[in-house]
Amino acid sequence: MIFGFSQNNKNTDLPSVDIKTLTGETFNTSDIKNPDGPIFLSFWATWCKPCIKELIAVDENYADWQEETGLKVYAVSIDDAKSMSRVAPFVNGRAWEFEILLDPNSDFKRAMNVINVPHSFILDKNGKIIWQHNSYSPGDEDEIYKILKKAASENNSDNQ
Repeated sequence: MIFGFSQNNKNTDLPSVDIKTLTGETFNTSDIKNPDGPIFLSFWATWCKPCIKELIAVDENYADWQEETGLKVYAVSIDDAKSMSRVAPFVNGRAWEFEILLDPNSDFKRAMNVINVPHSFILDKNGKIIWQHNSYSPGDEDEIYKILKKAASENNSDNQ
């Protein structure tokens, strides 16, 4: 077992699903990539308090984590068509620096077998899922950081 992932589903690729950017452009999830390091992928919603707490914690650490690990963060809102218009003002009000994507029909959420939010994944630089976690408690960012550092060090050993 690696990072809470059973062996039979470790190192799986992301499914290819069309979702939207904050500006309404189509974005294919196969473009979620980061050749410089790990990816933190979070499914969240504006109405989900634990989701917001998790993303605030990630945001507070993002600059340091990015510098240390090459991290890239993608936050995928599952707000539906009715509440989707709240996402951009919500994100802009918090000045989050990471990529925000919209999954109003829950196509990507379903393809990733996400039942509840927050549900977060860490991918290695090759886009393979190496960890996932459902829910959020204060302090979870410490575990996330350890996994990001481990993924980054494995990335660096690949490059030597």
